[in-house]
Amino acid sequence: MTNSRINMLVIDDDDINIFIIKKVIEKTGYEVDMISKSNGQLAVDYLTSITSNVEIFPHIILVDINMPILNGWEFLEAYEKLNIVRPKVYLYMLSSSVYEYDIEKAKGFKSVNGFISKPLTIERLKELLQLVVL
Repeated sequence: MTNSRINMLVIDDDDINIFIIKKVIEKTGYEVDMISKSNGQLAVDYLTSITSNVEIFPHIILVDINMPILNGWEFLEAYEKLNIVRPKVYLYMLSSSVYEYDIEKAKGFKSVNGFISKPLTIERLKELLQLVVL
C-alpha cells in the first residue's frame, strides 16, 4: 500500500460498471479517490474546472466509448483540444467493445495509453495504479 492518494476519473454511463470499479479499487490496497461522470461533456466540464488544481487532477482517466451527449471518441477529441498541461495522465479506453476497429481507433489518439476490455480486473487496475506510484 502507498501513502500517496491516486486520483481517478471514470467516464461511463453504466452505474453497474461504476459500482464494479469502486469494488475493484477497494481490493487493490491503494488509496484512490475516484470521481465518475456519466458522459464526456460532464467530464470535459469537470476537467476544465480543475485544470489549475494539481491536487485533485486525475492521474488516471478511464473512458467508455458508448455514452449519451458526448461519447468516448468525442470526449477524446475535446480533451485533446483542451491542451491541458499536466504531469503524466494515464488515459485508457475502457469498453465492452470487442471490435478491432475500436482498438485501432484508440491508438490514433495521442492522449490514449491503451484499450482495456470490461470488466476491469483487480490485476489490471493494480498495473495502472503502479504506473502512477512509480
